[in-house]
Amino acid sequence: MINTSTELYCILGSPVSHSQSPLVHNLSFRKNKINAVYLAFEPHDIGKGIMAIRTLGIKGASITIPFKETIMAFLDEVDPRARELGAVNTVVNRDGRLLGYNTDRKAAVDPLKPHNIKNKTICIIGAGGAARAVAHGILEGGGQLIITNRSEKKGAALAAEVKGQFISMDQMDTIKADIVINTTSLGMYPHHLGESPFPAQNLHPGMVVMDVVYTPLNTRLLSVAREKGCTTIDGLSMFVAQAAAQFELWTGLKPDTQTMRDAVLEHQH
Repeated sequence: MINTSTELYCILGSPVSHSQSPLVHNLSFRKNKINAVYLAFEPHDIGKGIMAIRTLGIKGASITIPFKETIMAFLDEVDPRARELGAVNTVVNRDGRLLGYNTDRKAAVDPLKPHNIKNKTICIIGAGGAARAVAHGILEGGGQLIITNRSEKKGAALAAEVKGQFISMDQMDTIKADIVINTTSLGMYPHHLGESPFPAQNLHPGMVVMDVVYTPLNTRLLSVAREKGCTTIDGLSMFVAQAAAQFELWTGLKPDTQTMRDAVLEHQH
């Protein structure tokens, strides 16, 4: 029941029409009997979005593409691990002070743990906020990194930061990796549906292919990877893990991740 005591949480990004964050967070608020509601907003200017959080007393926010890096300048404090990554995906409003965190790093590596990333060659496609989080998590786990990205400057900078190798996108067919991870929006609904960011001929049985895109759940990349005999990890694994960590930062409570995953799967069918 929404009333004058209802607390407001939100996601800020562009585009956000596809986001399942309102679904999982509103479900978790209900299950934990918290009087709160979570909405999606698409500001053109993240500075104005942050001003709205302050003005309206919004208690917490998820931050997504394209604001994960630019938001940091507008916050009162940034967690050291998020600062190291240069990206924030979670804002906590603590008595008017806006604190920035990053829950992507752990969430990216958790689904890879069963595949033992130590000493494996891992190719990350992209060099934005999500790529940086994934790369730092893999570096911590002892993986050998290859970064490929449209912008050579950005890709080479990330590769240097994580002691990896940069290979330009026009040289992608030379990449040999044990694990491939797409952190770009290629394959995402509605703009890039049906596109795949990695050459099909470089996918072989025994490889692990992970896509952080979760709408649709079965991206073109994952579909081709399965046909080629690869093990696949869908974007929902990372999405649920980072959303659960956000919920815990806001409320101090651990949500039911299986219920979150089931809700998104049900909604997509």
